[in-house]
Amino acid sequence: MPSEAIDPTAVQWQRVSPKYLRLRQLSWGIETVITLLVTGLPLVLRLTGIWPGYPAWLAWGLPVFFAVTLLWRGLLLPRQVRAIGYAERHEDLLLRRGIFFQRTLVVPYGRMQYVDVAVGPLERAFGLCTLKLHTAAPGTNAGLAGLPAEEGARLREHLSARGEAQLAGL
Repeated sequence: MPSEAIDPTAVQWQRVSPKYLRLRQLSWGIETVITLLVTGLPLVLRLTGIWPGYPAWLAWGLPVFFAVTLLWRGLLLPRQVRAIGYAERHEDLLLRRGIFFQRTLVVPYGRMQYVDVAVGPLERAFGLCTLKLHTAAPGTNAGLAGLPAEEGARLREHLSARGEAQLAGL
């Protein structure tokens, strides 16, 4: 859901691939299983009598706390992915993300030093990539995850060409 307070008017936002939600859900599922196994270990050790001195409230509370927290994060994933967007304008690229703490970043083409496309093993399996924009100011280095691989390659070439053209005009 766009925020009128920080989003420029009359901008046509492009969304990341719907496959990105499945990738994030898979990553979330793996993280959830590992976290619950680790935080549930004291409970298992206490219930089996191996660690009888471990406080019961902590043995039960630790996995319950993490389960609730991870469930909340999992429920937010679809909204977080829908909130990610980008828009190409004449002079700059806009990047948007966030549902509670929203951020709209404007990266002028002339300030881009280089554009990088990265692909990890899970992204490769889903046909996705992450576009990374690097500028002279470290605070404006930005990334856009969840792009289809073809779109990431197209954007890399397009943004590089636009950046060179903007620099040549200075």
